[in-house]
Amino acid sequence: MKSFQIEEEFLLDGQPIKIISGAIHYFRIPTNQWEDSLYNLKALGANTVETYIPWNIHEPAEGIFDFSGMKDIVSFVKLAQSLGLMVILRPSAYICAEWEFGGLPAWLLKTPKIRLRSTDKVFMAKVEAYFKELLPKLLPLQITQGGPVIMMQIENEYGSYGMEKEYLRQTKQIMEKYGVVVPLFTSDGAWEAALEAGSLIEDDVLVTGNFGSHSKENVAALVQFMAKHGKKWPVMCMEYWDGWFNRWGEPIIKRDPKDLAQEVKEMLELGSLNLYMFHGGTNFGFYNGCSARETGSMPQITSYDYDALLTESGEPTEKYDLVQKAIKEVCPEVWQAAPRRKQVKYLGNFKVAQSVSLLNTKKTLTQSIASSYPLAMEEVGTGYGYMLYSVALRNNQSEQKLKLVEADDRIQIYLDGEYQATQYQSEIGQELLVGHEKATESITADFLVENLGRVNYGFKFNHSSQSKGIKGGIMQDIHFHQGYQHYPLDFSKEQLAEIDYSAGRNVKQPSFYKVIFELPEVSDTFIDCSAYGKGVVIVNGVNLGRYWQEGPTYSLYCPKDFLRVGENEVVIFETEGVEVKKLVFSEIPIFKH
Repeated sequence: MKSFQIEEEFLLDGQPIKIISGAIHYFRIPTNQWEDSLYNLKALGANTVETYIPWNIHEPAEGIFDFSGMKDIVSFVKLAQSLGLMVILRPSAYICAEWEFGGLPAWLLKTPKIRLRSTDKVFMAKVEAYFKELLPKLLPLQITQGGPVIMMQIENEYGSYGMEKEYLRQTKQIMEKYGVVVPLFTSDGAWEAALEAGSLIEDDVLVTGNFGSHSKENVAALVQFMAKHGKKWPVMCMEYWDGWFNRWGEPIIKRDPKDLAQEVKEMLELGSLNLYMFHGGTNFGFYNGCSARETGSMPQITSYDYDALLTESGEPTEKYDLVQKAIKEVCPEVWQAAPRRKQVKYLGNFKVAQSVSLLNTKKTLTQSIASSYPLAMEEVGTGYGYMLYSVALRNNQSEQKLKLVEADDRIQIYLDGEYQATQYQSEIGQELLVGHEKATESITADFLVENLGRVNYGFKFNHSSQSKGIKGGIMQDIHFHQGYQHYPLDFSKEQLAEIDYSAGRNVKQPSFYKVIFELPEVSDTFIDCSAYGKGVVIVNGVNLGRYWQEGPTYSLYCPKDFLRVGENEVVIFETEGVEVKKLVFSEIPIFKH
């Protein structure tokens, strides 16, 4: 049986080893592409793969667990082992990862006054219930049981959020209670304040750092912190940032490949590292994260390309070649090989077959939920995607004063089907004057609310803005309106099947567009969204994620795994009153330059 220990060096079966790792998130890559990505990591010269485990995909509803398909962490780990890779797992309740809510499930927000990432008894009970289901699946994968897993993480960058050591200790105790015996670690920014607040060094838990440059200075800070506490452990950069994530409305962030290769070489001369990311993948569905900025938030894009060593679609880059050479210079004994290459194709363009306004088919999509006052998205549905609030307002036959109170994140307002305004967090609460001249007693008002993504890092985990939808209410004139119908829209396969395309077109309203087409072959491809406004694209029932004219990306990656030889169906949900006339594929991603 193999062993892995941490002394003054990392020891594999009693022999010193330098960990050369890369991050691949199984949940961001189709299962059939796992092997190519893992092989290319091995061919780079790496001996380890690291992955987070997001709580929210494995327990999508409280007490309901899912480890199938792209969520099959056990199969991913076993595949890595078959290719000769060790594995570092990060199953902490919070992961960051630029992932929706940092991996925390939205249903936690149903519990009033719950304090996340703390010893709050309710929160810790829910963490333990999740770990009780997850950890038994991981235990046989530990190196002590013949598996490839050498380490697991307790919490992630906690020193950038809190300082409650008892929370970290209770998490550690739960992990050990359910059988985790491999070494545990924490990872934080490599400066004393973060390390002091976020580590359990006093409990002999390995301290690792997260950084992507200035290797010598950051390593020195880690060594100094460990020495201050009487430790002489090996240095590990658990996230060596080789690129960066991107947000809507901002330029694509790039890093010079030569600069990265030089920095990787310096880091390997000093210790071990995990390249974050090796292959970034995609934030499919509604799982993109969001950055907290003062009173507002900045949602991240669907692509998690990260300017990594492999592109979003898995193609090796110049960074791959240069980092591979850098590894060989420092570790000449490592096995390396040429990487596998990908083929991405243009698959044609196809006309829209049918379309229907959301407002005309809303009653077929889902059973509406009625209440006197508006309910948050987490109370009514999954908490992801969209919610349509419909109300009947009294018609004053003149300008209407409307005010939305405490709502998140983005709201489009329609009176009797006519578009009035769009408000974001920074504008919600401002009074609107909207005209209506029809001689009717009441007005049908529809408010389409989009959850743009919950924050994944920073100070807002317990902020009211994490709960989505209209929470305070809608004021007409100077009073709160009563009487709401709620239509949660998460675009499950069951919901998509209920779209009534005969209910009536109106391209000026949020609309569904269906495209039916035949393919003689399938291939990885991109969908060109440059002619669209804002929305999502769903391929054969799989939500590829969001597109938006804000840029910087104008395409969505579509793996061949989601396409079929023969008939395919694509549904485009477009919210900006832009008529979608056709579906266009592309062999390259499309960016705003």
